[in-house]
Amino acid sequence: MEKNQARILLAEDDRNLGNILKNFLDVKGFATTLCINGQEAVDAFHKKEFDFCILDIMMPVRDGFSVAKEIRSSNQKVPIMFLTAKSLQEDKLKGFETGADDYLTKPFNMEELLMRLQAILRRTEDTGRNPENDNTYQIGKYSFDFNRQVLSIKGKEKKLTSKEAGLLRMLCINANEVLERSTALNKIWTDDSYFNARSMDVYIVKLRKYLKEDPSVELINVHGIGFKLVMNK
Repeated sequence: MEKNQARILLAEDDRNLGNILKNFLDVKGFATTLCINGQEAVDAFHKKEFDFCILDIMMPVRDGFSVAKEIRSSNQKVPIMFLTAKSLQEDKLKGFETGADDYLTKPFNMEELLMRLQAILRRTEDTGRNPENDNTYQIGKYSFDFNRQVLSIKGKEKKLTSKEAGLLRMLCINANEVLERSTALNKIWTDDSYFNARSMDVYIVKLRKYLKEDPSVELINVHGIGFKLVMNK
């Protein structure tokens, strides 16, 4: 996906900041739709197709968390980045729990936003290039299709977010061996900061929940080192 083909949904109730961001992204070659409240963003998402969503947390009518949940209810793949003036870790973790791919706290550098956006879009592009057979994994009774970001068991499908799918794929590649925390953080989160480590722990808990229907599959913590996906015979 070339960046000038990417369609961005931008939800920001501060009109000045919203217009600045829209103009910046448009100049960089993106097709940006600006919405000034959460409901307007939801309506726009259901009317058009988008490749990336940038959502402010504190918005009138519907906040960013509510918008993200609505988006995730119909689309598990589209990347979501939160923008917020809040810096509390609890708020950031809540953002990742709703399916966010990234998080920026105001004030932020425009070039940093651009670099993060492009990095996530590159990961999306790389996923699309992989041959289907190279990215299908058997996890006990589960089937995991990385390209589709779908985990299946007994005819039931669970759509995963891009970070969930990326982390599960790394665990599959290293099945029955330890996946080091720093390796996963640098590959999926691009750095191994304390906050990113906390957010990865949230994703591990979610993956463990998704895999609970097969007792032969375990996702265990290896204290001080990382995680291990164990598939008992």
